[in-house]
Amino acid sequence: MILRSLYFLCILVPYMILAVPLQFAITRLNLPFWNLLPRLFHKLATVFLGLRITVLGRPQTGQPVLLVSNHISWTDIIAIGSVADLTFVAKSEIGAWPVVGFMASMQKTIYVDRTRRSDAKRTSHEMAERLAAGGAVMLFAEGQSDIGTHVLPFRSALVGAAQKAMMQAGAKNVAIQPMTIAYTKLQGLPVSRNERSMIAWIKSKSISENIHEILTGGIKDVTIAFGDPVPLSETDDRKAVTRRCETEVRKMLVALNRGQKLLVPTA
Repeated sequence: MILRSLYFLCILVPYMILAVPLQFAITRLNLPFWNLLPRLFHKLATVFLGLRITVLGRPQTGQPVLLVSNHISWTDIIAIGSVADLTFVAKSEIGAWPVVGFMASMQKTIYVDRTRRSDAKRTSHEMAERLAAGGAVMLFAEGQSDIGTHVLPFRSALVGAAQKAMMQAGAKNVAIQPMTIAYTKLQGLPVSRNERSMIAWIKSKSISENIHEILTGGIKDVTIAFGDPVPLSETDDRKAVTRRCETEVRKMLVALNRGQKLLVPTA
């Protein structure tokens, strides 16, 4: 814990002091390399949090892509952000968190207020604008975090709203890509069910309790797997597309948790 405190004070804090005003200017000027500083921040943060990342496959590039994934912990954002250039869709509470929330905002995170049904329309239009500009948007499709042993049903409503809005915004040749995140080992050993509750952000624990367990825990091996992207058109059945992605994410999660070899696209 002492080493992590020193790392935070000597590495992360100076970086944020330098990077935050630069990133603020970059985003306000809408410069094309806006993702560089946040991605470096996430890479530094993975060291601080004890996350060791393995990537299988690759995110789709060269066209707008909507990535849909399972969700286990707030550390998912740090892990994914360290290996992929994308915009997150996250619940509005994250924007208020110190450090993580601020850097998430600097990464052009789209916040959704799940207590307001009307907010889904605004969120979908923001997603559509990013996709129409040729970017990648990351959606935690379960709508909440889970312990990491299984995948909750994906919510098709936001996928459908984004599907309709992105076409209206002029996004063409959009792909939807399933993505799985799995916490597979703790200190080099397979993660037990009890240990998963020390990683996942579950409802019975406050965020402060979860942060303490993450920081006092050992090295956590995290695997991020990208599945096959599929075209997403205006006429596709949103429920069928969402179910297909959910099935693929579940299949990858089960294989990763069992330590099985996973075949994923490499190009």
